Amino acid sequence: MDYFPALHGFGNLPPRWPERREKFNVGRCPLNIERLRPMRRAIYPGSFDPVTNGHLDVIERARKLFDEVIVAVAHNEQKQPMFTLEERLALLRVTLGDLDRVQIAPLPGLLVDFAVKQEASAVVRGLRAVSDFESEMQMAHTNRKLRPTVDTVFFMTALEHAYLSSSLIREIASFGGDVSGMVPPAVARRLGLPSA
Repeated sequence: MDYFPALHGFGNLPPRWPERREKFNVGRCPLNIERLRPMRRAIYPGSFDPVTNGHLDVIERARKLFDEVIVAVAHNEQKQPMFTLEERLALLRVTLGDLDRVQIAPLPGLLVDFAVKQEASAVVRGLRAVSDFESEMQMAHTNRKLRPTVDTVFFMTALEHAYLSSSLIREIASFGGDVSGMVPPAVARRLGLPSA
């Protein structure tokens, strides 16, 4: 005689277990655990004047570590840019338009204040050589002092892009040199060059 009919199908009766599992929703969690975890958002700041293939490499690798990457375009009054802020934002939108989890925004004011406003926990920076490290370390320590909740994550630039910089691109382009293999197609077209 079965004294526990409500438990029939559990325990020692494996053939009926899937049917009962479905009926009683056993083993399923109604909560989406991923939704409970805070979003890992990072800011990748720079002038991007112009954006290079080295920048794209860092963005792609940062997407693997973070749920969202905000490419923040800075305007430096002390520099004479090749492209205006609006042009740089437009070139980035064209270049990164098909990438999910990447946002593009102008960077007003202090980087760490922008990071806090965007609820970002990290700043992404690319290191090309040892010469970059000293200034980047100083900036990372300064940002950490201003906002202890914001960390800096460094990516070593891929070897094939280690020589690239926006200033180098500007200099070569100013003399009419071909930089199409160093920049995304949208930038090459804007410079009047055929895409690589």
